[in-house]
Amino acid sequence: MKHNRSSLAHQARYALRNPQKIAPHLRRLARDTWLRLSTRDHVAYYRAVMKSDTARSPEGAVGSHSHERWLALGRMQFDYLLEHGLKPEFRMLEIGCGNLRAGHLFIDYLHTGNYYGIDISPDILIAAQGTLVEHGLRDKLPHLTPVRDLRLAFLPDEHFDVVHAHSVFSHSPLSVIEECFAHVGRVMRPDGWFDFTFDRTEGKEHHVLREDFYYRTETLVALANRYGLDARFMDDWEKLPHKQSKIRITRRA
Repeated sequence: MKHNRSSLAHQARYALRNPQKIAPHLRRLARDTWLRLSTRDHVAYYRAVMKSDTARSPEGAVGSHSHERWLALGRMQFDYLLEHGLKPEFRMLEIGCGNLRAGHLFIDYLHTGNYYGIDISPDILIAAQGTLVEHGLRDKLPHLTPVRDLRLAFLPDEHFDVVHAHSVFSHSPLSVIEECFAHVGRVMRPDGWFDFTFDRTEGKEHHVLREDFYYRTETLVALANRYGLDARFMDDWEKLPHKQSKIRITRRA
């Protein structure tokens, strides 16, 4: 948790231990350089990253390098929210829904029309449509919407019981996270909650290329507090087989 993955010393040690990953990293570095020069902001940059990754593999684009892993990570997210009180009648907003790795389980469980998925990548949302067909979920009428930002301006006030963002802020600069915090409270019900995962560091905050961002817990808790939100680190999530950590946000009374 304390490693600065952007430092040359860490990268050299990692390369010595994992020589088979040198070539893939160099390809990512070349792509990162090109996209940083050819896109106007982080959203445009990461939309281009997702377009590239989705063309190779929609499941790989959301961080699953096998179908079995895709299923397992989706099930882990679903089971966690179920254990924390998710009910079929709840309305759910999933930020960064991807190709519905967990979304297909939420859609199947929730009442018809109660799932809203948004993503900055039109390409991954097209893949999500395929997931709906594959799992026989068309009759559940989920809402899948491409977005330009996380202002959530098109969504109604106090509408969602649960907001969920898995592996979104791990790819987001602090300005994008702050934009979400500034607006997410408006769309949450007073007794609702917002779960998100992030890449945690206990040392210096940093990013690798512009794809992977590492934050201290206290940074995100303080940022949430600034917008009238209470934030709690979810210790029980740490017991699950996942490298990211989780924070739960609720509206301050």
